[in-house]
Amino acid sequence: MLADSDTRWKWGSLTASRLAGSTEAAEAAANTVRAADGRDRAGLHLDGYLLRGRATPTPRQLEEVGVRADSLREVTAIEFLKAIEATRPNGRDSGDDDAYDIIVLALVGGAVQAVLHGLARVWNGRARRPVVVTGYVGVVYEKLADGLLLRHGADVVLANSRQDAERFRDVYEGVGADASGVVEAALPFLGGEPYAPREPHTVVFAAQPSVPEKRADRSYLLSRLVQHARRHPEREVLLKLRSKPGEHTTHIEELPYQKLVRSEEVPPNFRLVYGHMGEVLDRTDLLVTVSSTAALEALHRRIPTAVLTDLGVREALGNHAFIGSGCLASWDQLDAGHSPTPDPEWVARQGVAADGAYETAFDAARKRVAELTERSRDGSLEPIRPYYTLVTAPGYLPGILARHHLGPDAGPLPGAPAADREPGPVRQAVRSAARGAYRHGVQRVAPVIRRMGEL
Repeated sequence: MLADSDTRWKWGSLTASRLAGSTEAAEAAANTVRAADGRDRAGLHLDGYLLRGRATPTPRQLEEVGVRADSLREVTAIEFLKAIEATRPNGRDSGDDDAYDIIVLALVGGAVQAVLHGLARVWNGRARRPVVVTGYVGVVYEKLADGLLLRHGADVVLANSRQDAERFRDVYEGVGADASGVVEAALPFLGGEPYAPREPHTVVFAAQPSVPEKRADRSYLLSRLVQHARRHPEREVLLKLRSKPGEHTTHIEELPYQKLVRSEEVPPNFRLVYGHMGEVLDRTDLLVTVSSTAALEALHRRIPTAVLTDLGVREALGNHAFIGSGCLASWDQLDAGHSPTPDPEWVARQGVAADGAYETAFDAARKRVAELTERSRDGSLEPIRPYYTLVTAPGYLPGILARHHLGPDAGPLPGAPAADREPGPVRQAVRSAARGAYRHGVQRVAPVIRRMGEL
């Protein structure tokens, strides 16, 4: 499994476990998986690769996610392709212990496309190869066509809901691309005990790194959360944060709430919290967010959930994806004691199984992967054929490949970092310093320059 951030690591690891048939392991964030065809392969381990970049998760972030692999390695795209090329094609009687049945690409769209082209080149002429799976880590509310077409070429493109499956197929069929790879499933990290009221009543605001983006909007939301704590001293009010200062997640966070809260006088019942979202939801009586996927996790457990309208219902915020959910509300309404009631039909279309049917959510995906794995073993699995090629997108594809040091033919560009040489201590130190400088620039320098430009 190849991932490029903490949230995608979580999605990719748990998806791999569920596809391999270990539902209990996925729900427990364990690392034991089974083969896609149902064989008893409890000893089959999950090899984890982290794509080197600005959002590469830190050890603390990986520990917080709670998902562990049997091996873990940080790589570039070229290094990953080299590692895959070195594994022998798997066969039913081959006895190859180092061969993969499934490769899960838990990456941003452009990286998925680059790796797909690289894999197509690596496996050119091979009769047998692993099944490639990709998808989305949460709510798909922007760049639908762009993101989907960049993922086309994978054997399986997982949709987290019935609604997404329909939209995905419409996009692929609309451009004349094969839509057979779209398979309806669900978010792999839904789980936990159904909601039961508890004391003290706990309100949790699930923060997002880039939504909203403006300082004034983020300060407003923080102030309203603090005001809610003051209005309800009998409640515990928690600000759930995704990362600590200096860490990055899938999206760049220029104005972390940890920095903004310094200017607020907070009451004793207000706290900042980190940790696994599922553990925080264990003590949540009201989940509040702008558009976080945490809302779907809460709805799955029947926890009262509010999607804020204070800053408008807008595509830029992502809360437009919750139109029709019954969860839209403002802080004024929540301060007055309002508890949103979700619409059952909407919830069902979003892959949220509040009716308890979640245990079958991955059946279709497991069946599809098993069929493709069997075809791989008998040599009938077709080569990877992405929609984007030098014929369909000659002005777009080369740039995507070049970002990962791949040429138009998906081979390494001249001067690309060597894939067969581990970086020495000096290079590792320089890389760590450069990553820290980038994060410092994003979170401290960039906002100052932006404010100066507005003078």
